[in-house]
Amino acid sequence: MFNTLDLHECLQRGLQKLAFDAATEVQEKAVPLGLQGRDLMVSAQTGSGKTFAFLIPVLQRLLTTPDTRQGTRALILAPTRELAQQIRQDCLAIGSYTQLQFGLITGGEKIPVQRALITKKNPEIVIATPGRLLDLLRQDVINLAALEVLVLDEADRMLDMGFRDAVLEITGKCNPQRQTFLFSATLGHRGVRAVENELLNAPEKITLSTSRDASEAVRLQRILVDDHAHKVAVCAALLDRPEQEKAIIFCNKRETTEQLSADLQRADRRAIALHGELTQVQRREVLRKYRRGIVNTLVATDVAARGLDVEGITLVINFDVPRNARDFIHRIGRTGRGGEEGVAATLVSHAQWNDFAGIERYLGRRAEERVLEGLEAAFKGPKKLKASGKAVGKKNKKTRAAADKNRQRHRVKKNLGKRRKPAAGAVKAPQGPSASPDSPWKRSR
Repeated sequence: MFNTLDLHECLQRGLQKLAFDAATEVQEKAVPLGLQGRDLMVSAQTGSGKTFAFLIPVLQRLLTTPDTRQGTRALILAPTRELAQQIRQDCLAIGSYTQLQFGLITGGEKIPVQRALITKKNPEIVIATPGRLLDLLRQDVINLAALEVLVLDEADRMLDMGFRDAVLEITGKCNPQRQTFLFSATLGHRGVRAVENELLNAPEKITLSTSRDASEAVRLQRILVDDHAHKVAVCAALLDRPEQEKAIIFCNKRETTEQLSADLQRADRRAIALHGELTQVQRREVLRKYRRGIVNTLVATDVAARGLDVEGITLVINFDVPRNARDFIHRIGRTGRGGEEGVAATLVSHAQWNDFAGIERYLGRRAEERVLEGLEAAFKGPKKLKASGKAVGKKNKKTRAAADKNRQRHRVKKNLGKRRKPAAGAVKAPQGPSASPDSPWKRSR
């Protein structure tokens, strides 16, 4: 496909260097429209080649149109530092034969250094996370008035992380005549729909998958577990399999990543933790060791669920069931990439059975049950299941008593301020001055 496009010579050389002979489906559909100058809204699976689907049109435009040098020419927004760094690496790879400069603006770095990057080098393309970019915009360090192309990558994730106001403030300072690309796991995301008209101009919509589509190359497995110590033992056993090159273990909390990585290290496993509380320098060092194979197991929070593209990841372990199905999809998307097979094993305890059943229902897929010999769980799964796959709950006496008490409170609150109706046959108290002083209805003082 790329040979049939009239691409700039420097861009063609970059593609040849990367040995890009065949385009992926998202590239086949998005690149020609992007080259025409159309705004795009694209939904495609993780690992489908989305980054090059927008980088090729962006670089082509900058290489074939005059450079006014009035400010940043292209801006790529990403929700996490890791994804922003990965995009910059892809820019350097595909743009290696161009004279274009690529600037990275993320949190965790010194602001004076980033201010100098913008003011002195004036890079044509800036890859940034919203928070830090907004800081520089408010300081009038960066100028987006002449911006030619805006890209919002993983827009749904950006909005889920609370960046909506920041994104709208940033785009409000951009050239309104720009070309805009929006890439998201799903175009039906509520936050994406809410900002569509504010960000794009008559966009062409490309939907190649929905957020319910997990990679067909990934085998989903469920392993029943009892407690933290049992989970650690299961992880160690899975990592000992000879077919495992690299693995990622996902946890919901930073504290769990640190504890689990320490537990695995004590068990002589080459593991290291990655989470949002590490400095930028520490994050880079962790990923360097992981990519080079100095360690082969990354224990991470969801900061590694998007934008982390490392070859040889054959196993993803969900130490904790993720909080929602979208996070699950992006976690398992770290394996099974590039046509390779991968395994995603989720450790499910009694407390997390219903959470995982909800994810299975959302995906429309059932995970296969896996049991490791010698590490069988005492928990064998719920005795009764609903049609949804969730456990049938049982209310104990305390639960029923609490429910009855809440209903009683509701009735009392509902009747506050209302006069009670007398029961049938009851004697009504006389009213007014006609009541006798000796009446039994006389109130005591």
